[in-house]
Amino acid sequence: MRLPTWYGVEMEVDSLAQLTPNLGPEGHRSYRFLRWVLSGAVRRFESDLDRPEAAQKRRLEAIVKGMRGTRFAAEHGIGDRIDGAEFRERVPVRTAEEYRDYLDAVASGGRMVLTKQAPTMLLETSGTTGRPKHLPVTAAWAESVQMAQRLWTLALVRDHPELAAGKAFTLVSPAVHGISPGGLPIGSNTGRIRAAQPFWLRGRYAVPTDAMQIEDSAARQYTALRFGLAADVRSVTTANPSLVLLLFRRAMEWESELRADLESGTLRHGPAASIPDAVRGPLERMLKPEPRLSSIHPCDAWNLLTVNTWTNGPAAYFADRLSHLLGDVPVRELGISASEGSIAFPLDAAWPGSVLWVGGHVMEFATECGQVLWAHELEEGMRARVILTTSSGLYRYDMDDEIEVVGHCLRTPVVRFIGKHGRYLNAVGERVSEAQVSMAMGSVGAVLDGFTVGIQSGEVPNYTVAVEGDCEVSAVAMNFDHSLAQLNVEYASKRASGRLGPPEGRRLSPGHYARYRSRMVASGAPAGQLKDPIIAIDASEWIRVLAEQS
Repeated sequence: MRLPTWYGVEMEVDSLAQLTPNLGPEGHRSYRFLRWVLSGAVRRFESDLDRPEAAQKRRLEAIVKGMRGTRFAAEHGIGDRIDGAEFRERVPVRTAEEYRDYLDAVASGGRMVLTKQAPTMLLETSGTTGRPKHLPVTAAWAESVQMAQRLWTLALVRDHPELAAGKAFTLVSPAVHGISPGGLPIGSNTGRIRAAQPFWLRGRYAVPTDAMQIEDSAARQYTALRFGLAADVRSVTTANPSLVLLLFRRAMEWESELRADLESGTLRHGPAASIPDAVRGPLERMLKPEPRLSSIHPCDAWNLLTVNTWTNGPAAYFADRLSHLLGDVPVRELGISASEGSIAFPLDAAWPGSVLWVGGHVMEFATECGQVLWAHELEEGMRARVILTTSSGLYRYDMDDEIEVVGHCLRTPVVRFIGKHGRYLNAVGERVSEAQVSMAMGSVGAVLDGFTVGIQSGEVPNYTVAVEGDCEVSAVAMNFDHSLAQLNVEYASKRASGRLGPPEGRRLSPGHYARYRSRMVASGAPAGQLKDPIIAIDASEWIRVLAEQS
């Protein structure tokens, strides 16, 4: 079957009509145990996949019930009973900024603002510009997100029998790093998820939770590698593939320091020298001298079975690089998730997308032609923007994320993440997306540690291609120009007519994107969810990405 063009590229895929969840009771011992623990959830999940409309109706009824009596319900005329059509009539779609008043009221300690259930904490979103958003967490919301993660984990365990015998390497942001004006803890979703895991799963982590509290990002990464290289790591899980690549590079950069700490059973060399004694002491007590490793590169030192990370949209370039580096080790898609909630997750590494989590949140989808559809109304080939309604108090909340429907699992859509809606390079009407830039960079014939593309204004504007890596910059810019013209017909037209000039290359100094990441983390961006700066859509973003560390 040939899918409709995705960003100007026709893609051949196998027919998706027969996709099934494949979560039956038979399998190896670890899978059977986890499947038994989750047997009720699996039955409900499979039933929902076959009846997505009923599942979404049930979720809306539960969410509305949890909203009754709140300020939001009073302001929107939400009573005891309301169906989907009435809900749409009374509750407008809102952007993040339009929701700010409600979120500020919750952060200030307001009660019964969005939900009857009191929030337990606030999640700081991964946005790196402007004032951060603090999204409420309720027990009902946390339960739905956790169930999505457990179902994803069940499929992972099914496919890798030997995972349970080793350790899992994860790098997350601190679960709590501040307090709101109303006294609610503020933290990251990745840290919250890790802290919420059952004790038997927390015991599988190679890196202790205390190490995630280290403030300096380089010291935190060094400490994670120090613990990880002393463990039998079977899997690596983090949102961004570029972070995995960075850690692998830094293992070699810090080789002599890491070897010294491994052999002496300490945490005192390299970036670890800056860790306060009060933090270092408890961590060092968990360590012991280790035998000398023949190679300190994680690909050689670990018995990796899988690396789990984002692979679609703007992450595609780095995921492809990671896949080439790992060889036979599969790179498994995490799914579509954010601080707002879990949208979709895959049940098989071979799937070209992720199945919508219709049993967790209520989802609507705004198409390019202005329609707003329910999940069960989506058809293959459609592209749409996600609008989310959750039990944490986000009602018809515009995620600003675009997805494409690539098939169905039973009767529920399987989707692929495209990127942030509206994030385009658009000098003269060409509308080049982050995903297109990522795909074009995958064809330039160079291995890059990072890149950002922006617009250089002028009588004849052109793109600037800023890259970090051992490459010929002018050749990268020329090859990027050729590849992008094949992916975007409007870009090709504007180049051919002379309305766009040829892109110019700009070399960035070694370690530039590592320093960028450190700056963003120091300014409050969650390390585990920090997005790769694929494009810079305005001057302020361009300056922020390309500024050298002072």
